[in-house]
Amino acid sequence: MGPGAVIARLTVSGLLGRRRAAVLVVLPLVLLVLAGVFRAVGGQDLRTAVLLLSTLGLGTVVPLLCVVVGTGVVGPEIEDGSILYLLSKPLRRSLIVLSKLAVAVATSWALLVPSVLVAGVLLVGTAQRLAVAYALAAAVAAVAYCALFLLLAVLTRNAVVIGLLYALIWETTIAGVVPGARVLSVRQWAYAVAEAVAGDEAVRQGVDSDVGLTTSIVLLALVTGLASTYAVRRLRALRLGGQE
Repeated sequence: MGPGAVIARLTVSGLLGRRRAAVLVVLPLVLLVLAGVFRAVGGQDLRTAVLLLSTLGLGTVVPLLCVVVGTGVVGPEIEDGSILYLLSKPLRRSLIVLSKLAVAVATSWALLVPSVLVAGVLLVGTAQRLAVAYALAAAVAAVAYCALFLLLAVLTRNAVVIGLLYALIWETTIAGVVPGARVLSVRQWAYAVAEAVAGDEAVRQGVDSDVGLTTSIVLLALVTGLASTYAVRRLRALRLGGQE
C-alpha cells in the first residue's frame, strides 16, 4: 500500500469515526425526506423540483455537507497535533493535501450524488433530465467546495464556523439574491452545469445561471487548483513545533 493510500485510509477512519459522521447522513436525508413529502402531497412537478433542488440541494445541503467533510479531513488533526506525525515523515506536502482532498471529494460524492439523483427522480421521474443535471452539478460543486474548506482548515482553527458562515450567508443568501454576487458563487457555477444538461423545459422552469458553462468550468477548476496549491504551501509552512 502506497503512502497516499495510507493517508487516505487514516483520513477516512478519522472522518467517519467522529461525531460529524451523523451530520453527513442527516443532511442528505433531509433532502430526500422533503422530496418524498412534496411527491406525496403534490405529485411530480417540475417547478417544485427546480425550487427544491436549487435552494435546498445546491444552495444548502451541498455546501454545508462539504464544510463538514472538507474541514474534517485535516482540521481535527491540526487541532490535536496528530498532523505532526505526517509532517515528520518524508512525505510530499502535495501528496498529503491531494490524498485528503480525494477522500473529501469521494465522501461528498458518495453522499450527495445519489441523494440529489433520487430526490430528482422522486420529484419529476426519469423522463426529465433534471435529476441527472442536478446530480452532476452537485458533483462539480463538491470538488470546489471541498478544496476551499480544506484550505480554510489549514489556515485557521475556526474553519468550521467560518465555513458555515460562508455557506449560509454568501452561497445561500447573498449569492442567491444579489445579481452582482452571483458570478462569484460556486453555486452559480454549478447551476451552469445543470442548465447545460437539464434541457429546454427545465430551463424555462428556472434552471439557469448568471455564468456561462465554459466560464463556470474554468472558474471551478481555477478555484480548486488555487485552493489546493495554497493549502500545500501553508502546510509546508507548518513547523514540527506546531507553529509557523
